[in-house]
Amino acid sequence: MKIVIAHKRTTIRKLAELHHIDLGTLRSYNPHLTDPDADISGQKVKIPSPPKQVTVINNRQITNDDETIVPTYEDCPPDPEIDFLDSWFPLTSLDDMEKNDYDVIIVGSGAGGGAVLWRLCEKWQNEGKRIAVLEKGQLLIPTHVANMPTAKAARKFLRNPAFFIRRDTEWPEFPGAKQLFGLGGQTLVWGGVSPRFHPSEFTEWPIDYEDLVKYYEIAEQVMKVNSHYTDGSDLHKTLLQRLQEFGYFDAKTLPRTVDLNPSYFGHIHSNVFFSSLEFMAWALNWKPFDVAINANVVQILHENGRATGVQVMTPEMKTYTIRGKNIVVSAGTFESPRLLLHSNIPGEAIGRYLYNHSFVSARALAEREQFGEELGLVNIQLPSTEQRPYQLAVQGAFPYEFYAYETKPFMQELEIGLFSFGIVQPNRDNYLALLPTDLDSYGVPKLTVSFSYSEEDFAVIRQMVNDTLRAIDSMGLKAQTPPCLMAPGLDYHAAGTCRMGVDPATSVTNQFGQVHNLSGLFVADNSVLPFMGGANPTLSTIATAMRTADYLVEKER
Repeated sequence: MKIVIAHKRTTIRKLAELHHIDLGTLRSYNPHLTDPDADISGQKVKIPSPPKQVTVINNRQITNDDETIVPTYEDCPPDPEIDFLDSWFPLTSLDDMEKNDYDVIIVGSGAGGGAVLWRLCEKWQNEGKRIAVLEKGQLLIPTHVANMPTAKAARKFLRNPAFFIRRDTEWPEFPGAKQLFGLGGQTLVWGGVSPRFHPSEFTEWPIDYEDLVKYYEIAEQVMKVNSHYTDGSDLHKTLLQRLQEFGYFDAKTLPRTVDLNPSYFGHIHSNVFFSSLEFMAWALNWKPFDVAINANVVQILHENGRATGVQVMTPEMKTYTIRGKNIVVSAGTFESPRLLLHSNIPGEAIGRYLYNHSFVSARALAEREQFGEELGLVNIQLPSTEQRPYQLAVQGAFPYEFYAYETKPFMQELEIGLFSFGIVQPNRDNYLALLPTDLDSYGVPKLTVSFSYSEEDFAVIRQMVNDTLRAIDSMGLKAQTPPCLMAPGLDYHAAGTCRMGVDPATSVTNQFGQVHNLSGLFVADNSVLPFMGGANPTLSTIATAMRTADYLVEKER
């Protein structure tokens, strides 16, 4: 028991509440204080001691009287045990996968495969569906290369020929083509440029622009597509204004996938530039799924008009059979048709209608003194339209972009890049085909490519060259290199080899990406795009893949 002196305007009731004591008990210790609400300022009040509390730690009794006894780390409960991983992404062995029957098997983990996985896991997070992802490549880097402090070195690492394949000697008619094999695919290195296709560019599609609007909006939200990357840049503002004043009234900021949000509610925003690994991270938190790397799918298994699974080989030449009700092939414009052809999937259009963007590149110089102190970067788009059959991007100044960990030199002249992507008409005679006598290390025939631009394509190219020079002049720049037509395939935008459509004679899949006349087999990557105008294709590929996933979910109800 202790005795306290009551402060001003204190009552016995307030003291009982302050010391967490029953009012009746406190009054029994102080019978001279009869009114519980009377002012007892300056009076002595007896406060009974709290009941003894006993805590047992490691078989020792510790009471609240034992103020000198402090529990040590030996007395505290141990941290819960966790299952450690051998890598930064949870993986499943092919031995374990072979024991399962999957609802969906996704071949490839790039933009299309990641989008399908993301959407399926979102829709099935409360259901017992089983999903497998098979990636031919390795675990390379855990994010987009531009997000890494060592980005300069990592870019060189990702050019390693072990997983970055140049096709210039193999495909002389399409020599600019390159392929990156690894978890996340080419989204590990892409520029994040994400415009929508223009509504007029859907004339060759079996769907309308409106059919993709919902999925454009979903993709733009999760990928953080925005036009704020160059906010506050005097370089961007000035060159954009010059273009508009010269007559390019539709010139605007190029949309890119950059997460520019500050941290709030304790959220960490560490992935500024988007990659498919973010799709996979979201999916991991919705439902479990199995991922295997170094898992090269060499054949799609099918019987009686439906897909039944895939055959997989490891670099050690061990073969596995993974069974699944639905197969989504997202291996890319080259590998997806190659897999379908080698698997004897019926379809005369498989590998046909290869197209890309005709790519015209130029460099120009801007005088530094023309711009304010807050220089920044330029990121401008002249979008493709019915009158302008190409997209022109103005970007730079180089080498300031992705320049966080080096001292920026003061440059009297700033290097600006102008990149034009022209419409190429799909042509049945531009195609991929298997070389039966030339096999890779897995025993799968390699590809040959037949490709050329038409006179209509060259007319667009000439228009791109002329307008590039006009744009340089309108922005007050000095041409450094003339507009040059780059090697076919260097744009990374190849598409069309498993195009969607209505007629099986001229298309490979239906409007939902399901292969004609074969149940349970889907394609979801650039190869399904029947036409893409002048815009970068990745956003539309992702939107289309999400639509395919929704169709698959409805089919499995």
